[in-house]
Formats: sequence, structure tokens, C-alpha cells
Amino acid sequence: MIKRLLTASAIATIMAFNANAAETIKIGVAMGFTGPIESLTPGMAASAELAMKEVTESGLLLGGATVQPVRADTTCIDAAAATAAAERLVTSEGIVAMVGAACSGATTAVLQNVAMPRGLLMISPSSTSPALSTIEDNGLFFRTAPSDARQGEVLAELLIERGIKTAALTYTNNDYGRGLANSIQSNFEKLGGRITLSASHEDGKGDYTAEVGALASAGGEVLIVAGYLDRGGRGVISSALDTGAFETFALPDGMIGQSLPDAIGAGLNGSWGLAPGSDSPGGSQFEALATAANITVGPYTWQSYDAAALIMLAMQAAGTTDSAVVKTKIMDIANGTGEEIYPGELAKGLRILAEGGSINYVGASDVRFVEPGEHAGSYALYEVRDGKLEVVGHR
Repeated sequence: MIKRLLTASAIATIMAFNANAAETIKIGVAMGFTGPIESLTPGMAASAELAMKEVTESGLLLGGATVQPVRADTTCIDAAAATAAAERLVTSEGIVAMVGAACSGATTAVLQNVAMPRGLLMISPSSTSPALSTIEDNGLFFRTAPSDARQGEVLAELLIERGIKTAALTYTNNDYGRGLANSIQSNFEKLGGRITLSASHEDGKGDYTAEVGALASAGGEVLIVAGYLDRGGRGVISSALDTGAFETFALPDGMIGQSLPDAIGAGLNGSWGLAPGSDSPGGSQFEALATAANITVGPYTWQSYDAAALIMLAMQAAGTTDSAVVKTKIMDIANGTGEEIYPGELAKGLRILAEGGSINYVGASDVRFVEPGEHAGSYALYEVRDGKLEVVGHR
């Protein structure tokens, strides 16, 4: 009788393992598919899903689980819509973690209203507001993008290196824009530069003549546009060029994307900017994978792949999809001392972790986290040449 019970118990254990092996793990992909960066998010989402496909095909995650991405539109700037979209992912779709949100305001809303109350792990590939470094998150929030506190330093250095001593500054009137504008101005002034006027603009307006007029009156060798390439930032540049107010524009990350020179035309030639990026070998490996999958490589695609990869590798290290446990493994994976793992090598990372080993996930964007769980900060430098946005260096 005891033998029969033991056999039955063993059978139950095997059945439970097989059930786990056939499990479908749902991970949310919450980004602004409509709104001021809508031209960027298709490539970002597809890059996150590329990592999920790679892991599913390996058959190695938690005994062979399938990873299913579930998309939701956080609209980038509508906190209520972002909250509702994230809530649906949890309650209706049953996600266990989230890649996203894309924009800082949406991310803040989702973190405070959904992730924290429900104990949900989220990794944003592109939310850069400095406020997210100190926000209460119960250890559930990470980002593969650096804070704008760092971006402001780098942009200020580039202005000085280009011999620019005065600049006007306009920023989108939200958490992202205000935080970035403050960082740019304080760092530029520390280096001896002068911001002639720092003024906000609202997204969605049809006419930015008044805003540009005030900026032009203040003067400046360049206009720094800390906005969004598919909304207000584009409108400001168009108006500035139409009126002859400015000829050259410095473009932070929210303005980096081929849709901007496509819309503006030759007037944007000679303008320059930056977005998170690295010349790590992992970057070229990711680009090859993405190109083969017909994904348009652009700003934050590297970071999106990495965000998804970190979630799944941490699940493997934790031996569960429970965010309360998985969140404790993220820093170990990002800053590990074991074998380096690059794009296309997620199966190797999963195998090492399953065997009790350790890995150092370098990924596509040269992942290196600093507290409280965000990228230390490396950037690709861009310039518009003959209507094309080209990478001209790294910092």
C-alpha cells in the first residue's frame, strides 16, 4: 500500500512538472502605440517580442513554458488610459510581468495604480524621467534606459564641445519634458553655457508661432527641443524653420527617429542629438537578429529586447513567475559575474541558470545597472545628413 502511494505521488509530481512545462506565460507589452512617439513603438514592441520568441523556441524556460506577449496601448501621455490598459492586462489577460510603459508619465501611472497594488514586475525600455529614480516602487520597477539626469549631462557636454555658448530650450509640458529640461539647463550652465529661455509647449496644437516667437526673441545659437518627434516637438521645429527663427536644433531622445527628418525635410540637415545606445558587440548582434525578423531598428529597440530578456532570465533564476521573487533576481542577472550573454544567446543563459550557474547579461545595449535598477547610461550620437538620421559616434 505504501509503495502504491509513493508511486501515485511520483506520478502526480511528474504530471505537475509536465503541466508546468506546457504552461503559457503571458508578459505584457505596454507602450504608446498611439500618441507622440507612435512611430517608434512598433519596432520597440517587436524587439521585446523577438526575445520572447527566442526563449519560447529554446524550450528551456521553467521546464518548457511558452511565452506569449500581450500588447496594450498606454498612449504615452494619458495617465488614465495607461492605467486602464495595464489593468486590463492583469485582470483580463493574466500577465505576470510587463515590458513598459514607454513614456515616463504613463509608466508612473501604471506603477502607482497597477504594478504596486498588484505586485507586478515591470521593466521600461524608454522611460527616462529623473523622478523615476526615487519613486516608491517596492522593488518592482526597473528600466533599461538611463535617467535624463545623465542625458542632460551628455547633451550639455556636446553643446560645449560644438562651441555653443547660448541656446534656447523648449520642452513638452509633462514629467519627461520638465525633468529633462532642468537637467539640460543646470548642466549646461555648470559648464559655462547660458539658456536664454526655457519654455514649455503643449502637444497636439496646430500652431506654435507664439512659442517660437518668444524663443526667437530670447535668442540663442541653437534651439534645444526636448519634446516628441510625432507631436509638439515636430510642430515647434516646423514653425521655427518657416519663420527663420532657428536653423539648427539639438535633439534629445524623444526627438530621435527617422519620421522626423522624413516630415521636416532638408531644413533639418545639420541638426544633431542623442538617444540611449552603445557600440557594444551585442548591439550589432541584435541588429542582425532584428533585421532578419524584418524589424525596423531604431531608438529603444535594443533596450526593449533587453527588458524582455531580463524578465525571462530572472524568472529562470527564480524558478517561478512570481514577481515577488523574480524582482530579487534582476540585479543579479544584469550585473552578474558569470558568463556574458548577448542577443541570440538567451538559450545559453537559460541553460546555465537551470544548472545553478550565474550569468552576466550584457545584451543589446551593454546592460549595466546602477541603483535603484536603471541603466548606467551610454548614448548613441546622431546627426541628420541628407535627410537621414545617422549614428556618428557614442558617448
